[in-house]
Amino acid sequence: MADEDFPRDDDPPERDPNTGDMFGAPPAPAPAPDGESAAYTVIARKYRPKTFDDLYGQEAMVRTLRNAFATGRIAHAFMLTGVRGVGKTTTARLLARALNYRTDTIDAPTLDFKEEGRHCRAIIEGRHMDVLELDAASRTGVNDIRELLEGVRYAPVEARYKVYIIDEVHMLSTGAFNALLKTLEEPPPHAKFIFATTEIRKVPVTILSRTQRFDLRRVEPEVLVKNLEMICENEGARVEAEGLMLIARAAEGSVRDGQSMLDQAIVQADPGQTVTAAEVRDMLGLADRAQTIELFELLMKGQAGPAIETFRTLYGYGASPDQVMLDLLDHAHGASVAKTVGPQALVMPKEQAQRLAAVGAAVSAGVLSRVWQMTLKAYDEVRRAPDAAAAVDMALIRLAYAADLPGPEEALKRLQAGEPPGGGPAPSGPGGGARTGGGVSAVARQAVPAARPAEAAPKLQSFEDLLALIDEKRDIRLKLDVERFIRPISFRPGAIEYEPAPGAPADLAQRLVGRLKDWTGERWLLSTQGGGGAESLWEKQKREARETREEVERHPFVQQVMAAFPGAEIVGVRSLAQPEQPAEAEPPAEEDGDDD
Repeated sequence: MADEDFPRDDDPPERDPNTGDMFGAPPAPAPAPDGESAAYTVIARKYRPKTFDDLYGQEAMVRTLRNAFATGRIAHAFMLTGVRGVGKTTTARLLARALNYRTDTIDAPTLDFKEEGRHCRAIIEGRHMDVLELDAASRTGVNDIRELLEGVRYAPVEARYKVYIIDEVHMLSTGAFNALLKTLEEPPPHAKFIFATTEIRKVPVTILSRTQRFDLRRVEPEVLVKNLEMICENEGARVEAEGLMLIARAAEGSVRDGQSMLDQAIVQADPGQTVTAAEVRDMLGLADRAQTIELFELLMKGQAGPAIETFRTLYGYGASPDQVMLDLLDHAHGASVAKTVGPQALVMPKEQAQRLAAVGAAVSAGVLSRVWQMTLKAYDEVRRAPDAAAAVDMALIRLAYAADLPGPEEALKRLQAGEPPGGGPAPSGPGGGARTGGGVSAVARQAVPAARPAEAAPKLQSFEDLLALIDEKRDIRLKLDVERFIRPISFRPGAIEYEPAPGAPADLAQRLVGRLKDWTGERWLLSTQGGGGAESLWEKQKREARETREEVERHPFVQQVMAAFPGAEIVGVRSLAQPEQPAEAEPPAEEDGDDD
């Protein structure tokens, strides 16, 4: 035998370490610098729930399953449905682990994974012999299902149950569904089926009636924000709270979508820097919601010109026209909900919710409903128009005009009172309603008695004018609430911005807006801020009384009296009215007379 037949230490290895072996083992990972893995695992995979307690927003389903497993009433088939990213496939794999959970001390199906069981690792990695996962989107035919069902009658190799997970089950053909029916009707005791689908209506009712259905809910934004905050803390990333809320709202209830967007948002800033809400907004392609709320407020005031200028500013910054219309739709919905339920029902920053609540308090539900319908139609027009920006301009003009139109009941009252339905001055001249002969106007004048000249509506220029008007109208309850709970920030005709004092009534803004509209004949917008307000009138009076008392207590004469009478206390301080000085008597007028 030649010397070259014997391997030497410097010979290359017989097997390339970058390729898998014949038994399916993965290739050995290449060493990465600093001991880190060369392959990056995305957040959505890295933070996939490992126990049922990690499922966000699905407490109702987990509670039902936990009670079923505790009492031994475990169904033979489960149907999991919901939008993408809420955890259907993850729940299916967790169920497979729960059904086959076994440790040295526990040998029964359970949802409490106190430690990793004998079969858990193989199920997680998708290599367990008794847990078969099928993607119905790629294997839709009846032959695929028959091939799978041929093994159902055989007992599991090592686990307690044979578990069949069929994802996107609605993609199966009619023949494949028919092949499943008999097995689902009378399954062997060792077989369990778990189906997952996003299109539950495409699944035949004959299949649904043989399964236990669970509807996985959309995860609410405030719940998803907690998950994103936990991930940021673990990853050492910093994202502004408003940015996390933008991601949670854009995810539309999908945890996976939210985590994927967070993964993208983290790299928007340099390492160690905070990702701002503006950067998140730019990443998502969303218009600034504060600006679109201002645009909505201008529309509800009937100011078409400023509204168009605001939209063109947003458009210049890159806001999509159809996205602006979607935001206006969202604001019309938010104002309606805030008017009916309250601003606490809106899932958005408190300041924005208060602004929409102020709009809802200033207009009627009929106007908001009409604005919603017109905006919905305008959104469709913007999507089909050759010039989307021009279509938005025309839509804003229509919305501003419609927001100032009276409702049918109000228009009827104006007609009965002989006023123009639109609330403006009566038309004159040829073809107008002020003709002297015949026509509808003459009939209206005969039917309606001459009205007394209306008093001029008060013009409010300051917060003091507002208090004087409330005092004049003798609304005692409103006066007390305004004096005690309103800390004014800014005041201009038609709009008041204030900070509510602690304990302010929830309906204070709505009552004040309603009274101002009745007294002035104009629409007012009241918006609240979280801080920056001056003292309320009640707080100002309390402070002035306290300062006056302290000044009195520091007076030397008062201190002498307190020292002369130990135990004496000042009960109260009152200001006495100064007596008026008597008018000086004018000298009597000298009578003009001739001295004789």
